[in-house]
Amino acid sequence: MFDSIETPSVIIEMGKVKRNISSMAKDIRGKGCSLRPHIKTHKIPELALMQLGYGACGITCAKLSEAKVMAESGIKDIFIAYPVIGKDKIARALELNNEVRLILGVDSERGALALSEAALATGTVFEVRLEIDTGLRRTGIAPHKAAEMARLISSMQGLSFGGVYTFRGSVFDGKPTTDTIAAGKQEGAILTGVKRDIEKLGIEVRDVSAGSTPTARSVAEVDGITEVRPGTYIFNDMMQTNIGASVIEDCAATLLVTVISTPSPDLAIIDGGSKTFAADAKMGTTPFYLEGYGKILGYEGLILERLTEEHGMIVSGSGETGLEIGKRLRVIPNHVCTTINLHDHVYLMEEYGNIRKVKGAARGKLY
Repeated sequence: MFDSIETPSVIIEMGKVKRNISSMAKDIRGKGCSLRPHIKTHKIPELALMQLGYGACGITCAKLSEAKVMAESGIKDIFIAYPVIGKDKIARALELNNEVRLILGVDSERGALALSEAALATGTVFEVRLEIDTGLRRTGIAPHKAAEMARLISSMQGLSFGGVYTFRGSVFDGKPTTDTIAAGKQEGAILTGVKRDIEKLGIEVRDVSAGSTPTARSVAEVDGITEVRPGTYIFNDMMQTNIGASVIEDCAATLLVTVISTPSPDLAIIDGGSKTFAADAKMGTTPFYLEGYGKILGYEGLILERLTEEHGMIVSGSGETGLEIGKRLRVIPNHVCTTINLHDHVYLMEEYGNIRKVKGAARGKLY
């Protein structure tokens, strides 16, 4: 089936994609919550439009350049869940704000003030949400400081305060966990607590946005959460599978690779290295306990043990790999989001067998 495809390449099984999209949309809708998927996983306008077609209220992006690609495809409701800092970026945000409903993330007085000044100078208004750090220790303001920051933002001309948001992943009590239900419930409790603190100041909090792929379903059950933003669920990967957020059968994206050398019986080399597989997920650590750089389908004893730029080294727990030069393998990546970003194109395999080459139009968008 894949004989005409050069390796290494990404294969996307569209039957699984549609099931993943439909399942999440149905579950979140059933909890009375809105779904705003993050396009960081796929970076393909066609798939974002498919998510909207299944009922998503809009999309989430991390960068303005990603949002621009999606806006050009006709998507009109976009949340940039990332601080927009710097004159050039704010200028581009102003342009995009005239084309779509644009929501911007802020987590500092300085960042909010820069947006306010730019909006006032151009006679426009930015809709903003305040990011809350609920335990990941990344961007976001501490929960106990959020009400005062919301008050400051609400007082700034040119800004419309919409609400609060967070990204936490599978974290409970500040530590990684496989208990995604408890993680989601705690995430929701922290964020809705912030909402109540802000409302005590007489400030309306319309949007309370949370949730990643592992926690989306459980956080959506928390009263007061209005929106969730999972991304990886569209494809899934070994990180999600190893914490129980998906199963192997849900993994829609695989890397098609070829064995190019067998220097010894216990070693086989494939044509995919760190330029093909994302290497940002740590091996053997909690909560994912990843073994190798992906799961080789159909060969339980084989491990993709090492990567260099152009080479992937496969070993076997039984001593011999049994692989021959020219053998093609399919590998589920550990972290699909960063893997997809390494590839200019992917191949979409339809349920009836047709395969299409599609550009990852929003890949590599750093700004």
